Amino acid sequence: MHEQAQAVNPYLPTWEYVPDGEPRVVGDRLFVFGSHDRFRGTRFCQNDYVAWSAPVDDLASWTSHGVMYRRDQDPTNPRGRRSMWAPDVVQGGDGRFYLFHGTQFVPRISVAVADVPEGPYTFLGHVTRPDGTLLGGRPGDVFPFDPGVLVDGDGRVWLYVGFAPTTWFLRRQVDRHRLRRDGAYVVELASDMRAVVGEPRRVLPGAGSPAAGLPHAAGFAGHEFFEAASIRRIGATYYLVYSSVQGHELCYATSDRPDEGFRYGGTLVSNGDIGYQGRRPEQAVAYTGNNHGGLAEVGGRWFVFHHRHTDRSQVSRQGLAEPVEINADGRIAQVEMTSAGLHGGPLRGTGTYPASIACVLRGPDGARPSPYLSLTRRGPHPYLTQTGRDREGFGDQYVANVRHDAVVGFRYLDLTTTRRITVDARGSGEGFWQVSTLLDGDPVAVVEVPARRGTSSARLPSGLSARSGLYLRYTGSGRADLHAITLD
Repeated sequence: MHEQAQAVNPYLPTWEYVPDGEPRVVGDRLFVFGSHDRFRGTRFCQNDYVAWSAPVDDLASWTSHGVMYRRDQDPTNPRGRRSMWAPDVVQGGDGRFYLFHGTQFVPRISVAVADVPEGPYTFLGHVTRPDGTLLGGRPGDVFPFDPGVLVDGDGRVWLYVGFAPTTWFLRRQVDRHRLRRDGAYVVELASDMRAVVGEPRRVLPGAGSPAAGLPHAAGFAGHEFFEAASIRRIGATYYLVYSSVQGHELCYATSDRPDEGFRYGGTLVSNGDIGYQGRRPEQAVAYTGNNHGGLAEVGGRWFVFHHRHTDRSQVSRQGLAEPVEINADGRIAQVEMTSAGLHGGPLRGTGTYPASIACVLRGPDGARPSPYLSLTRRGPHPYLTQTGRDREGFGDQYVANVRHDAVVGFRYLDLTTTRRITVDARGSGEGFWQVSTLLDGDPVAVVEVPARRGTSSARLPSGLSARSGLYLRYTGSGRADLHAITLD
């Protein structure tokens, strides 16, 4: 009997690199709109926007709708030399779908429109004031960056933007335009989805910015706004998700109004599990980098979407998702990264799983922030990668460069009836995989690592949990490349 495919992380095929995911349910399908990185690219978001969707009742079956909008469609970017950064898509009051995006360090928000969510989209214009000046076109304006859009229940439309960098280089990109970089801002849009109504108001503080006009600013200490505003209304409460000054985490703030009164809520997720159950940065379970995403309710369950970093760099990112619980008081506790993601529970304890679904990746000295680019991929750090170049199809992602005392982990799986694990490893490594069900726990099995290429197996003990991790610690010489594990 054929078993139904399971949703895993990353939720898209491993050859696809769509970070900054904004999840939107339209009818009976879940769409994810995000940036589009290039495998082994040289900067963020080098490819054109693509659309992906899945049935809400089968989150393992994703469909590619192809390119929905090209870089060169914006008349201010005719040769497509500038990257299009994190977008958002909403359905307007006229039933059409509106794409909002920024362009690489250009202080404007572009708007495109389509009749269906997957596009194709046609350039419509830029967000402007009634007099025609661009939002971001006046000295002292907010830098219009990472748009998030809410079409509220009363039909009013709210645009959230902002950027609050802490590094000299990023601050310089804003300061040369004489624009504000002190937090997240909101401004109302007219029904044409482009014209500003009124002036932007600051709703979240940036690090080191004055608290004027923000009575709850003190509560954000250590988790101030950096970028990536994403807004949702859940019941009567507005949830503003954002990337904090920590970079690796998505946090949220709440208010009973869309344009003021936001209070810090907490951390939703970190792409190194930092903060989860008190985990410190030096205890990160994966190599970290920037983060961006949002919330969606799918089939009666809420999920947070975010991304990870691959290929030992920050510019080849992939979308992840985890289920979250909204408590009766509206609070959301931080969740940990898993291999199961949209599956929403432990994966089956039988079958072959690619190493690409690993959610724990730690070198001999732990995990640390990923470099922006890697001039060399030598050294002790394991990383997710693929063969060949950036491509559409034929994914073969694996974990490369696993050296002595490095750990590759998968969670969670139902191992109650699993009796054997087979490991497919290649490379120059020769030694053993110590298999445990707890991170840094005692091994429950030892699998030999044959030299150069091959598979080896070991029996697993009975009595394992229905919600168990599987952590493979390499002990040996040389370099092992982990391609897959098979459970029987």
